[in-house]
Amino acid sequence: MKLFHLSDLHLGKRLKEFSLIDDQKYILKEILTAAGREKPDGILIAGDIYDRSVPSEEAMKLWDDFLISLAEKKIPVFVVSGNHDSAIRLADHGELIETMGIHFSPVYDGTVKCCTLKAGDETVFIYMLPFVKPAVVKSFFPDEEINNYTDACRVALSKADIDRSATNILIAHQFVTGAARCESEEVVVGGLDNVNADVFDEFDYVALGHIHGKQNIGRETVRYCGTPLKYSFSEKDHHKSITVVNINGKKVTLDEIPLTPLHDMREIKGTYEELTAKKNYENTNTEDYIHAILTDENDVLDAMGKLRVIYPNIMQLTYDNTRTKERKEICGIENIETKSPLELFEELFEKQNNTPMSEEQMNFITECIERVWEG
Repeated sequence: MKLFHLSDLHLGKRLKEFSLIDDQKYILKEILTAAGREKPDGILIAGDIYDRSVPSEEAMKLWDDFLISLAEKKIPVFVVSGNHDSAIRLADHGELIETMGIHFSPVYDGTVKCCTLKAGDETVFIYMLPFVKPAVVKSFFPDEEINNYTDACRVALSKADIDRSATNILIAHQFVTGAARCESEEVVVGGLDNVNADVFDEFDYVALGHIHGKQNIGRETVRYCGTPLKYSFSEKDHHKSITVVNINGKKVTLDEIPLTPLHDMREIKGTYEELTAKKNYENTNTEDYIHAILTDENDVLDAMGKLRVIYPNIMQLTYDNTRTKERKEICGIENIETKSPLELFEELFEKQNNTPMSEEQMNFITECIERVWEG
């Protein structure tokens, strides 16, 4: 059996005021072409279909057209909602389109939807866990100890009736501890949204969404496929692809199909004179999305406007010179993702007041954080 694993389409996304709808339309056609050529037995889509919970009409039409094309190819699709999606809107009319082979995870109601997929002699069970928060799972299981995202996922999955002798796949949209983030993702300070990978031990393959860079976590078969497009300049060196999941009994192997975007995303660096010298750009694609880094010591008047004559899709302009390096050394809190909310507040308090918090202040802030977390 062969499956495609996709996630984080973020349809309707805008980046630096540029609409990416044409880029998304192009890359979805690339995926459809690959599906027509490779003929997968199913497609797993692990959340963040849209970039906003209330998507634009353009984004909704693009998604509908994509699903219609897959239904016409008779390729079953399995979709869970992500933190950017409205689970209710995404799953609307879900029961109606089940007949077309399109399967959505419903709004979490204390159960994890399971679908059976058969192809030839292979049968797999596909469990679909939408993005969940601890408070949501706790509301269905008040007697369970649920203090964090790991507990929430562990309890939710423990209620599923999993046949361990069968081949089981999970589609989920969470941040698994140890995953490398990108700038385009939402960050929860202190790592409060972390989920330990061991909660997925009973599954033969875990199709993850939420993290934008493709990577395996712990084992090859716990996998983020990454976004089909670059959504920040921190992803400029990424090579986007479709993850192909090959299943032979309980043996799972992975391949990739490269995806080529309509516009690449890259950085160019140098003085204004260097970036506008014809010999330095004539053999490159000037239509790419560009982050220009100027090394001039003095600001160039209307640099963005002037550079757009050559690079019409320039998205960002920054300086890297003596002045900006000094500024970076003065300000900023480091390692924001690895510190707890209390540690971050302690550091901020000390920077602002030039003195550490007292024990009474520490206790007060700890109580505040706990009340917010429980809410």
